Amino acid sequence: MRILISEVIWQEGIDVLEEQGFEVVYDDKLWEDRARLREEVTKVDAWIVRNQTKVDSELLERGTNLKVIGRLGVGLDNIDIKACEEKEIKVVYAKNANATSVAEYVMSAVLSSNRSLFEANKDVEKGTWDRKVHTGFEISRRTIGLVGLGEIAHRVAKRAQAFGMKVIGYDPFITEYDNIVSETGVVVKNSIEELLAACDFVSIHVPLNASTENLINSNTLRLMKPNAYLINTSRGGIVDERALAKALREHHLAGAYLDVLAKEPVDPNHPLLPLPNAFITPHIAGLTEESQVRTSVLVAKEVTKILKGDPSLCIV
Repeated sequence: MRILISEVIWQEGIDVLEEQGFEVVYDDKLWEDRARLREEVTKVDAWIVRNQTKVDSELLERGTNLKVIGRLGVGLDNIDIKACEEKEIKVVYAKNANATSVAEYVMSAVLSSNRSLFEANKDVEKGTWDRKVHTGFEISRRTIGLVGLGEIAHRVAKRAQAFGMKVIGYDPFITEYDNIVSETGVVVKNSIEELLAACDFVSIHVPLNASTENLINSNTLRLMKPNAYLINTSRGGIVDERALAKALREHHLAGAYLDVLAKEPVDPNHPLLPLPNAFITPHIAGLTEESQVRTSVLVAKEVTKILKGDPSLCIV
């Protein structure tokens, strides 16, 4: 059987596939070449992607031998799930493989906001020694609000609590008996509006879909404290970026840490780029060496299971 990989995968994942006797076609830039994708997808039994490859109905129509698609991550907005269901193509994802990396990124953003060691170092390099400017504030006893209370949010909550932070959350699909509430003690608010008004930090952990698009917009941003920070490691499109830029320019919000944007890579004319209180990273929250080995190996193993007719615990 033949497996197509159209984006970056760590070698450990390829090794898993080849050890099982599969033929691997790997080109980490293939997602940019639509014509080649249209040709290659006709020849394979499985297809492994990240978030750049657009797995749409046209390509799925051509993949007449496709049995499974593996997603090297957790977001699914680049895959036409409905079309996969209609064609009985299974979709597996890297369940929880990068959750720790994302949680650590969120905490890095929180810590960076209160005491930027990078800025202090730059100042010292310039010959200054301004202890007052770089005094900062403690995150202990501050409130972080988690929008969406899945596995990543749970790991953020545990780390934030270790720093003495108060953790609240909003998720209409969580009950009082879920672990994040009953065991970890996250206080669930009745509405996102109630959460936003109470937080010093807001971290987004929901998928992008019709109900979450522009969830953070001009109206909801107005509810946040002027000294609060917004952190988005989930998906671009959940935050109305123009509304956020306006809020930051007018100091209705202290700052924002965005690892994802509605359009990636970032447009050089993007309104957030010139703002000193907007910090944008290139979709790296889940990217650590450890998480990428886990992601690559897990997806490779789950794709292998489907091709062999075995059950998978990572099916969408």
